[in-house]
Amino acid sequence: MQLIDGKIIAEQIKQEIAVEVAQIVADGGKRPHLATVIVGHDGGSETYVANKIKMCESVGFTSSAVRFESDVTEVELLKCIENLNNDLNIDGFIVQLPLPQHICEQKIIEAINPRKDVDGFHPINVGRMLIGLPCFVSATPAGILELLKRYKIDICGKNCVILGRSNIVGKPLAALLMQKGVDATVTVCHSRTPNIKEICLNADIIIAAIGQPEFLKADMVRNGAVVIDVGTTRVPDKDAKSGFRLKGDVDFQNVAPRCSYITPVPGGVGPMTIISLMKNTLLASKKAIY
Repeated sequence: MQLIDGKIIAEQIKQEIAVEVAQIVADGGKRPHLATVIVGHDGGSETYVANKIKMCESVGFTSSAVRFESDVTEVELLKCIENLNNDLNIDGFIVQLPLPQHICEQKIIEAINPRKDVDGFHPINVGRMLIGLPCFVSATPAGILELLKRYKIDICGKNCVILGRSNIVGKPLAALLMQKGVDATVTVCHSRTPNIKEICLNADIIIAAIGQPEFLKADMVRNGAVVIDVGTTRVPDKDAKSGFRLKGDVDFQNVAPRCSYITPVPGGVGPMTIISLMKNTLLASKKAIY
């Protein structure tokens, strides 16, 4: 069994981006600028945004944050997005999710200019991805593919099972794995799939993104399979400084011995999500997609 270390790969990509940005600036170009819109004071969102700002600094980007209280109106938030769309200094921006219940997330996503949609959530980017056109790909699926690529894990012709059908991970990842040049055979399982265990036992690669801690058990994984764990559920832990610890969707201790490759939680897919956002921002600054 070999551990897929997302921290090491993310660090490699971070250095690659930093070198490219330094060259752009040396040639008289503009530093890429990523903006973040955050509503309220959710602890997880605050941590994620802080990590994004720190990563921007480490690769040489300019970063900025626009903050609103949780009682901001939808109209006010839409006006902010319009301003960011029209701001020539900002190459890409994200609206941190989730949003308060009184704001329609889909309306907010669709208001973002697809050319600045570095999260890859806008329907135009999703549609372009589905038919294989250049686009901004959402960060977690892009990060998973990059991990598989950098560890030289063969995907062509392999049976890939995705546990979960979310718009953020499951659906876009299925589309990416089916693209020509990747050429996996993909099965997507979800809460209404009756024979998940049997399907998983036929899988060469399993991507667990179902949101249930330790859902994937050892008796669901055949020897030599590759397992990618996308789960990040906070579970209480009185011994941890934060008061919680992260658990993945895979019963790591028992599944790992059966695998050829497996990602840990934390330290697997997580670091790749932020670095993929940096890659999208660099592409946006170079106008390399549209």
